[in-house]
Amino acid sequence: MNELNSVSLTDFTKLADVIWLKETESLVQPARNSGIFRVIPISANSGESRDFSEIDGEEYASVKGQGDQAARGQVQQGYTNTATVRRFAKNIGITYEMRRYNKYPEVVSRLTNMARQIPNRIDLDLSHWLGFGTATTYTDQDGQTVNIFVGDTLALWSTAHTLRSSSSTYRNRLANNPQLSKGALELIERQAIENTLNQFGEKKVIPFDVLWTTDDPVDINTAREILRSTASPSAANEGVVNVYQARYRHVVLPRVATTAAGAVDTAKRKFWGIASTPYSSAYLAIWDEASAQAPAAGSNAEDVQTDDWDFRLRGAWGVTIVGANFLQFSSGDGAA
Repeated sequence: MNELNSVSLTDFTKLADVIWLKETESLVQPARNSGIFRVIPISANSGESRDFSEIDGEEYASVKGQGDQAARGQVQQGYTNTATVRRFAKNIGITYEMRRYNKYPEVVSRLTNMARQIPNRIDLDLSHWLGFGTATTYTDQDGQTVNIFVGDTLALWSTAHTLRSSSSTYRNRLANNPQLSKGALELIERQAIENTLNQFGEKKVIPFDVLWTTDDPVDINTAREILRSTASPSAANEGVVNVYQARYRHVVLPRVATTAAGAVDTAKRKFWGIASTPYSSAYLAIWDEASAQAPAAGSNAEDVQTDDWDFRLRGAWGVTIVGANFLQFSSGDGAA
């Protein structure tokens, strides 16, 4: 369709639907698809919030003497955190002039941009849990205060997270916050080994499978060199095996290094860390997936003041993180 000067509302709606679907299918949502967040659909009429909890059992069995009663295993509920729904919306107008005077590129641009706005906002919200994770709240681009503390009421990136059934604490922020390097990765792995505890203070052995960075090209290249480099068969170090090959999946999160408004925040460009996706307790609760509601013929879809045809974008979701021991972090700025 190259001419819009005679298009009907019905035909235009079909065009919009095709462009919407084509654009949404090609969208990349790095944070949502990272595996760091579990995506949980929430059914209708089930309330405006959803609680998520941790449950821990003991790690080890006990000796049973001959004829003795078996010890009863303890189960401890960990912390609970709540995802509260927030609804997001935007109305996109297609003007009379765009339709009447053959402004096809402008119309397509409006429709493709329309398809991105709700999914992009979801990804921004998820990324800000990591990017603002040194604090317990931040003020978003709409001026609303967003609570981002985890289940123990501390900031996500803390040096003294607490446990429910032990006086022990654990940290998931790397001391001295080094930039990503092979040595720094080994340090954060050691920290994960020594600070992954259950609610009883026992060491948990869990796999960390994601190495995440921002979109800083230096860190992206460093991550690729660490994870993918191999020696040439004719090189002096031939036969040397890269011990990191296949250990991690590298995830680039371009919206971590942003301000609340989504602008570039260079202070966060060196943020990086590792994550255990099988043990994630970060949740994206979806009440309403992104949708576009097109105007219908015979309705009040046409604005009587402007002659615009309005398309309505809608979505509703909430985010929460319960425990912090499946994530490890360095701000990369060398701060003690």
